[in-house]
Amino acid sequence: MAETIVVAGAGTTGFQVAKHLVADHKDVVVIEKNPEIAKYAVNHLDCLVINDSGNNLKALREAGIEKADFFISVTDSDEFNIVACGLVSSEFRVPCKIARVRNPDYAQSNLSDRSFLDVDYFVNPEVEAANAIVKSVEQGATSDVMQLENTNLQMRNLLVTDDSYFANKTIADIKQGLPHEFLVAGITRDEDFFVPTGRLSVAIGDEVFLVATEESLDQVFEDAGRPRVQLKKIIIVGGGRVGSYVANELTSRNGGRRGARRLLSYLGVRQKHLKIIDTSYENCKALAERFPDATVINSDISEEGFFEEETMMGYDLIITTTDNPELNILVAVYAKTFGIKRSIAVVNKYNYLAMASRLGADVIISPKNSVVNTILKFIRRGRVKSVRSVLGGMAEVIESTLDGSRGFVGKQIRDLRMPESSLVVSVTRSGEHIVPRGDFLLNDGDKLTVLARTESIARVEEMFNS
Repeated sequence: MAETIVVAGAGTTGFQVAKHLVADHKDVVVIEKNPEIAKYAVNHLDCLVINDSGNNLKALREAGIEKADFFISVTDSDEFNIVACGLVSSEFRVPCKIARVRNPDYAQSNLSDRSFLDVDYFVNPEVEAANAIVKSVEQGATSDVMQLENTNLQMRNLLVTDDSYFANKTIADIKQGLPHEFLVAGITRDEDFFVPTGRLSVAIGDEVFLVATEESLDQVFEDAGRPRVQLKKIIIVGGGRVGSYVANELTSRNGGRRGARRLLSYLGVRQKHLKIIDTSYENCKALAERFPDATVINSDISEEGFFEEETMMGYDLIITTTDNPELNILVAVYAKTFGIKRSIAVVNKYNYLAMASRLGADVIISPKNSVVNTILKFIRRGRVKSVRSVLGGMAEVIESTLDGSRGFVGKQIRDLRMPESSLVVSVTRSGEHIVPRGDFLLNDGDKLTVLARTESIARVEEMFNS
């Protein structure tokens, strides 16, 4: 019997969570108070949508909350999400309640450790986005980075330009010409995603997704004209939640996360090399007090002449984190014309993700997509250990461990009847992480990581769980 999941909130995050769960053949019910948003969800989601408030007991009962396995509240209000989970906990026996919160104080107070209002899991889009930014900076901000869980393998994206080594070559020729062990896992072209064959010719404008170790990918990117660079001088545009959290990670020397200390060691960053720009005078005062060794500027970066008036030359990286996704994209792209080596843009609109990459921003961070990935990972069970949404929801990465009772063991990967547009991108065996070829022979206990189009995920999971 399919798991029943009730989602409160059909905004971008709730819609994407519901979309993935419906594709996975879960029994999904969405509750949305706004009639226009509810109408859109009705027309675009193959599930029951109730136009009501997620904290209305009648609506919850209509949604089948008494038999639900999960309740996920992802409205725009932190307090609503927390209280709705608490209400569900007090009135119904739902095994797992998940609340999206944006206030960083909630994340820092470890509420989930104390089972606050019996909420099982809190997910914070700003914190998730900031962590993704810091991880990207640590990798040199050459591209988006997905670390395949419990492996030393990564997946990165590379936009193919007219001067790229990849342009107008077949996948087979590219792999033959580069002496590095890597896999071309997927390609997006004209807003579509597919898994390529060796005969496919890569076109200018394609976005190529590569899987390999960090060291191999660094070499591939260098050969492709995108070498890793030292990022010693950094500008953060926008001192809000995401920007201040990133600044805190970049300037923390005592305590803090181990990853931040490793990041500082790699970057060689000193606090005086960090510049923060924000339009709010009051916020700038608070930032200056919080980060005394950073340069804090109260200004509007979109004003004409700003880049000429302020000294931007010589900076290595710009991170745009304002609440305006269009401004973030434009500034990230425009700043590179002034010699800034790398750019990271925070983009909250799904339909802007591909465009931002093609315009020339090096790394695109989507807080909403980060939340979707975190929620999907938390609720998936069985032999499928992890699921992550990628490429703006067009594809997912899943992980599963083989056992001898199923028909995979003893077969070559090319002989598996995988769904269309799906690919085994890595195999972990006895602690070794392998980028497999088609003739790779599978053994009992192998851990497989598969990249697949979203509509193929249910079939992949069915194969693993049968």
